[in-house]
Amino acid sequence: MPSTPEIRPEQSVELLKALHILTRDGKMNQDSRRKLKQVYHLFQFIEPLLAELKQGRDGITLVDHGAGKSYLGFILYDLFFKQLKDQSHIYGIETREELVENASKLASRLGFSGMSFLNLSVADSIVSDRLPATVDIVTALHACNTATDDAIRFALNKQASHIVVVPCCQAEVASVLRRKKALSLGAGALAEIWRHPLHTREFGSQATNVLRSLQLEAHGYKVTVTELVGWEHSMKNELIIATYKNLPRRKAAERLDNLLKMLGLEEMRDRFFAPQALESGASA
Repeated sequence: MPSTPEIRPEQSVELLKALHILTRDGKMNQDSRRKLKQVYHLFQFIEPLLAELKQGRDGITLVDHGAGKSYLGFILYDLFFKQLKDQSHIYGIETREELVENASKLASRLGFSGMSFLNLSVADSIVSDRLPATVDIVTALHACNTATDDAIRFALNKQASHIVVVPCCQAEVASVLRRKKALSLGAGALAEIWRHPLHTREFGSQATNVLRSLQLEAHGYKVTVTELVGWEHSMKNELIIATYKNLPRRKAAERLDNLLKMLGLEEMRDRFFAPQALESGASA
């Protein structure tokens, strides 16, 4: 076992080497240390959710969207799932076939039998019979632009108990704000917030995550928004954690609709709005 203090005693050194977090001689560079710190921080948020889900159950189902090389999925499995020895399973969803193949081979080599990797889009994953009808927890680490929204849509469709996402590179809202800037500036002073191009980008990113949070609340989730790690480690640092509590939906749905109108984003209602929230569950 390497003497690197960041490595936990129960971790698989072979896995960390395969993920290129450790070099062949068991050392770690600064970039790997930063990457591992981010995943560890995220694990600290996810672990209590997993422990709660596990109580009195035969297994937990976790789906990781935009899995990439599956750093998060593998470390979650290594630190939590492999000790369970039950029906728990992690599914990594990724559209790049070569990454899916590589992750599948690594899981097989390590004996991580409770991991599967599927070469699917989010739209396909919602209807695929290779995934269960409901899942317990959905994660998405640095899923770029609308991929985070796709992961949220999947989680809502699968009635996930918990949703944990770290959004990245939100450009869609900013592009709509940019396109409608002249009209917005003529309508009132609020548009001054995104008049300059840099502010358009930053405000668009902020507005995107506010809309996502309201969308989740409009589906009955309790939402917490916090930092993943210090800003010195990553600028893509916002962590959204949603836990289904069957909370009242109507006011959140109304606030979401009002915000879309205020920002001139009515055309994006299909992406963020939750009309079924007004028709089911708690309505207050």
